[in-house]
This record gives sequence, C-alpha cells and structure tokens, in this order.
Amino acid sequence: MNSSQPVPRTDLTALAGRTATLTHVVTEADSARQWGNDIDVLATPVLLWLSEIAAMKVLGDAVTEPSMTVGLSHASQHLAPTPTGDTVTLTAELTAVEGRRLVFDVVGHDSLDTVLRGQHERAVVDRTRFVEKLAHRTHS
Repeated sequence: MNSSQPVPRTDLTALAGRTATLTHVVTEADSARQWGNDIDVLATPVLLWLSEIAAMKVLGDAVTEPSMTVGLSHASQHLAPTPTGDTVTLTAELTAVEGRRLVFDVVGHDSLDTVLRGQHERAVVDRTRFVEKLAHRTHS
C-alpha cells in the first residue's frame, strides 16, 4: 500500500462495529477432495474465501469507483471439520479502520460447532492503479 494512493472518498470509520453474515451450504465443489485431500469436508481455502465474502458484505456499497478492496491477510484458525451437505454461517465485523486498512473479526459456525475464528484484513486501493500494476505483471 503505497502512501501516494488516494484515501477512500467515504469515511469508512463510520462502519466500525458493523457486521454481516453469509450462509453457505457446503457442496462437493467446496470439498477438500478438490484440493488433493481424500476426505469429503469443507476445504480450508474455501472457508477462508467465505470469510472474505462476509467481510466484503460488511462494506456493502460504501466503497465505490474508483476504489475497491483487496484482501491483505488472514489470521484464522480452522477449528472443526464441516461435512458436505452441512451449512456454514460466517459472520464478519469491521473492528478497525486504519487509513486504507480494514480489519475484520470473523467467525464461522456449522450445525454443531464453531469452525472458524480469526481476523481478515482488506485494503482500499485505487482500481485503475491496481489494474495497471496487474498489467505489468502479466506475461501475455
């Protein structure tokens, strides 16, 4: 995150404390079998992605063009296996806005247990600059 990037137009600090929830039925496409494991449970990368989606839902339409958010980090624990066919519910809460950096507490539950607990960070970036930087990294 270069300090020369523009600050988001919207004051996102007003969203601190806001939550959003995402409910997802675990399908075969979400299974760890798709990631080289031989057990039919929710794959950790999919669970992390679902937590990112929940975090993006917190923001709703508060981040608008020319800005967008990108994922920065996950510090989460996958605590219990969720079999395919079960439903997971992910909740994200925006806990801090530090300039362009957004910090979310995330938690996930299935029908029996807490399956995810941790933190996800996103950054507000300029979409045009991001796409330009990507173009320089593409080998086509």
